Amino acid sequence: MQKPLAFRMRPRTIEEVIGQEHLVGKGKIIARMVKAKQLTSMILYGPPGIGKTSIASAIAGSTKYAFRTLNAVTNNKKDMEIVAAEAKMSGKVILLLDEVHRLDKAKQDFLLPYLENGMIVLIGATTSNPYHAINPAIRSRCQIFELKPLTPDEVKLAIKRALEDDERGYGHLNIEMTDEALLYFAHASGGDVRSALNALELAVLSTDQNEDGIIYIDEATAEECLQKKSIVMDKDGDAHYDVLSAFQKSIRGSDVNAALHYLGRLIEAGDLPSISRRLIVIAYEDIGLANPQAGSRTLAAIETAERLGFPEARIPLANAVIELCLSPKSNSAILAIDQALADIRKGITGDVPDHLKDAHYKGAKELGRGIGYLYPHDYENGWVMQQYLPDKIKHKQYYHPKTTGKFEQALATVYEKLKAKK
Repeated sequence: MQKPLAFRMRPRTIEEVIGQEHLVGKGKIIARMVKAKQLTSMILYGPPGIGKTSIASAIAGSTKYAFRTLNAVTNNKKDMEIVAAEAKMSGKVILLLDEVHRLDKAKQDFLLPYLENGMIVLIGATTSNPYHAINPAIRSRCQIFELKPLTPDEVKLAIKRALEDDERGYGHLNIEMTDEALLYFAHASGGDVRSALNALELAVLSTDQNEDGIIYIDEATAEECLQKKSIVMDKDGDAHYDVLSAFQKSIRGSDVNAALHYLGRLIEAGDLPSISRRLIVIAYEDIGLANPQAGSRTLAAIETAERLGFPEARIPLANAVIELCLSPKSNSAILAIDQALADIRKGITGDVPDHLKDAHYKGAKELGRGIGYLYPHDYENGWVMQQYLPDKIKHKQYYHPKTTGKFEQALATVYEKLKAKK
């Protein structure tokens, strides 16, 4: 039985990997490790279908080490013992462990000694953020690399390779694909090359040859086989980002109906990662201090959506979008930090005032208090006037409060009182 196209087209060497140039490009970290044959255990994380398994198999192919694949959920400790026995015999085995964030304590305890002595090079693959989802004992023994969704041009390259490869792909067949079909596969797959190749395989296998012996794949066939409705795209592939931009600007402009429309287009594209990231940014950039609870509620809605998956995920996402649209808006926080950063990048800083410097190095008697430092908690209302900014910028004001929400109105009142006392 022939293996799926996506499996057959996996890269055999690092040079064949499509995308992830920040990791496998010339002179980049994974490429350097492979060239030097100095591999360390690593965790690769990112959305499905963007090359985690491909990079692992390419590393194995480039180094000629034995390569084994296990799943942290479905494979048991006995399976890991078999890999360990092989590592003892051959000296080193590369183990791709899928869903590494689900590794239980028994399996983890078994693996740790082999990771320590380098007999097993673990390549953990996960769609979850390893800084939150993976046990620190495993995490501390691994390099952590984030993979990025493939661009439409990179997905196109993967499709063209599959169409031209005689050995693993469909180079031996007479296939004609329209530019519109190629564009659809490249964009509607959302950077998931596995999804695109699976759809291509279905299109090839389910399409009869015409009288000239040609398998003809048009846009309608591509849509049927990918089974994802694409966001309306332009020929340069910028429309996805246009929709994301319109989504944020509609929420910023408090237009609920427009925001729900653009949310719907992103949902139809199945792009939960982009929706999630953009909603969190909006909650803090555009709503900000006018409604600070919107940030935590938005995060809760996103975590719920991730657990539910589509189609149910649309419900908490819609709740979040409506709340953000109708919330008061304030961008005072982002303006404040950007102005502070602008000064720092221009070299406008100055020395930290002596009374704020670390007391441990200044001979102060009071633990943790610099010489001349006035401890606010010793004073009425927990405040005392003293200089905090360096002399060079002591009159700088970065934060300019807005009064679009009750919370920031209260902050503004306190802020103005403190300024008046100064």
